[in-house]
Formats: sequence, C-alpha cells, structure tokens
Amino acid sequence: MELSELKALLRESGVVGAGGAGFPTYAKLTDKADTVILNCAECEPLLKLHRQALELHVSEILHAFNEILTATGANRGIVAVKKHYKAAVAALESEISDYDKISVCKLESVYPAGDEVILVKRVTGRSINPGELPGSVGVTVCNVETVYNVYKALNGMPVTHKYVTVAGEVKNPMTVYAPIGVKIADLVRLAGGETVEKPEYLSGGPMMGKLVSPADSVTKTTNAIIVLSETHSVVMNKKRNAKINLRRTMSVCCQCHTCTDLCSRHVAGYPVEPHMVMRVLSNGGRGDSSSIMGAMFCSGCGLCESYSCPQGLSPRALIDEIKAQARMNGVMPPRGIKALEHTEHEDYRKISVERLTLRLGLKKYDVSAPITDIPEIKSVKIKLSQHIGVSSKPCVHVGDTVKKGDVVAVAAEKGLGVNIHASINGTVTDITQKYIKIENI
Repeated sequence: MELSELKALLRESGVVGAGGAGFPTYAKLTDKADTVILNCAECEPLLKLHRQALELHVSEILHAFNEILTATGANRGIVAVKKHYKAAVAALESEISDYDKISVCKLESVYPAGDEVILVKRVTGRSINPGELPGSVGVTVCNVETVYNVYKALNGMPVTHKYVTVAGEVKNPMTVYAPIGVKIADLVRLAGGETVEKPEYLSGGPMMGKLVSPADSVTKTTNAIIVLSETHSVVMNKKRNAKINLRRTMSVCCQCHTCTDLCSRHVAGYPVEPHMVMRVLSNGGRGDSSSIMGAMFCSGCGLCESYSCPQGLSPRALIDEIKAQARMNGVMPPRGIKALEHTEHEDYRKISVERLTLRLGLKKYDVSAPITDIPEIKSVKIKLSQHIGVSSKPCVHVGDTVKKGDVVAVAAEKGLGVNIHASINGTVTDITQKYIKIENI
C-alpha cells in the first residue's frame, strides 16, 4: 500500500496513539524516517495491556508493523520490549524470523523507558533535541495497541474498542477489551467492584495518570483504571493544593539536588533542573530565570515528587503550574537547544520499576490481570475529542440507529483529526458539543 493510501485509511478508521495524548497516527507516518520503533516498554507500574496484546496478537501486529515499514520505506523496524516480559518476547521470537527488516531490542525494567526521548536514545543511540519530535532524528514511534489498530484498519475494522487494565482495590484485576465510551464504573463492576469504602479512580498509570470520576468514559487513550483508597499516598499526592505546594517548598526545600540528579529528562541531556526551579520559587521568583524556561521541557514523569525528594515536595506539580501559565500567556519553550551528553551518569540513574512500585506502596496490587471477555454493554458516551487536534464533528442525529463501526463523527476538514465510530449497536439518544450517547436497551 502506498503511504498516502495508508494515511488516508488510518484517518478514516480513527487510529490515534493508544495511550498518552492520542496523536493521530496518520500524521506520524513519514517517508523521511529510516527507523520505526514498536514501543512495548510500558513502564508505568501495574499496566499490563501492551505486553498482553503483543503476546495475544503477535502475528497481526508484526504484519501491520511490516506494512508500515513498506509504506514509509523505512530501512528497519525495531520492537522495543522489556526483557522480563517473557511471554511477549517468546511470542515475538516465534514469529519474527518471517520479517527481514524487523528485530527485537530487549530493554531493562526501568522507569520511564517508554518516554519517546529516552526510548529512541536507548534503542538507536540518537538524541532528540529539546522541543523536537522523533522524526527530527529519522525515527517514528508507535505503541503496540496502535499498531494492532493499524492491522484492524487494513482489514476494514475501525477503532471501536480499547484494551484497559483494571487494577488496584478491585476484587478481580483484569484487562478487558472495552467499547470506547463505556463508563469507568461499568469496568470496575466487571472487575468485581471496589474493595475499599471510599475509592478514588485513576485513569492511566500511578505516575502520570489523572484522578477521574466513575461516571467518566473510556477513550482511545485510556490504558488503565486503577482503584485506590482516598488515603493512599498516590491519591493524596495528586490532590495536593498548588498554594500549599509552594509554601512547603519555601519552608523546607534543602536544595539537595536529588530531584535533578534523577530527573529522566535531565539525564537525557535536557535543561530541566527541578532543584533550580524550586530555588527560584523559594526566593519569590528571584534567581536564574533560565531554569524556569528549561522546565518547559519537563515530561511530567513524576519521579521528582514520587520517588526522589526526601522532603516529599512536588517539583512536578509546580512545574505543571508554570507550564500552564506559560501557555495561557502565549510563552513558547525556547528553541535551538541541543541535548547534552550525560552518558557517564546515565547507567547509575536508572529507576527500577520494581523499586518504584514498592516506593509508591503498590506492590500488593502488582498481580496478574488476565485478559477477560466483556459482556454486552448497553450504553456508551463517546467523546468527540479523544486525540490531539480538532474535535470531530457529529454526522448522526438523535434517533438514528447505528451499528458498531459506523462513523458517528467525522474528522475536521482542517487541522489534525480522525473519524469516530460507534462502539456498540444501538440508537443515538443524545448529542452535545462534547459527546454522542448511544444506547441499546
């Protein structure tokens, strides 16, 4: 298939990055990259869906991966997978000999190995400069489920479902292939329900995920729902008040430098120095303003506040506030900065996922979450904005009967966008500026 044909197909089929920000996949693919990486690093504690999907659908995923290589003209494809994902590695090794251009790179179990900046450097040795994308060094990165969705698109099946790990304080942790738009509460109920009286719900991993309501819906980027007690340290950390964070910083930051020493982006050579940001904030904004601008390149991995700081301070939360204010005021990150080399320190500053899981108080939840069939869902609320770019526009009306896979919202004519499809059979019962509701009662 020609690259232009593949890009058009992926746009029509609604394929976006299945995790993270949901960058439309068609916009990632280019004939300028010589290397495509299939990302199975999955570094957040408790998440299991990508390794499970790779094990279950290895032949389909490798086939689609090879089609991407052919369409883009890339010289090589590299499957980046953690070496302790033994079942996924075994599945790969049983099939990969059929593909001359594809090889496997086994990664250590460290956090955040899935960050594209870190992944590209570890797999190819190429450094992405601050503010640039993998394409700037001739690399394209797609995660496992995204490439599985490419396979489905090649076979006439648009994106209607999402693999989601349901873990934490639930009776039966599991991974389900859930229709997009299903309520989080429905998935938790399928997992046997909550095992604590006052639960909180985390969408995504414990490090970079966000607290959500059980009434919220699964989107194309929902990787996990983690249920925890409202008093769990992970939950309390995400509820911290910005003003209190600042006051605590001014009171107790001892400038130990540990947040910077273990900062994943600093180690990758970026001008991100959380301890300097804390110093400036502690002094009422006086000091080296370049540290504030450098913080614009923070990835938000959360190591500084959840692992590094001996005082329990929150550099990441404060940097998030700075970045939000900068966006509101139209301030852009500095350009033309080159990534520095820190190779002499890099091997000594890797954070073990197992150790991180223990530090977060999540070890008891790190149990099997087998892929489980999901019963028929009667109602979904499908959001119109599930990706970076312009929201999709409804093309159905209240009262319309739709089938799974039918287009219910079309991509914007200008800007990044993809189609959105019905995830169940039913009747359209409500349309707003934010969602389309479908019920099958």
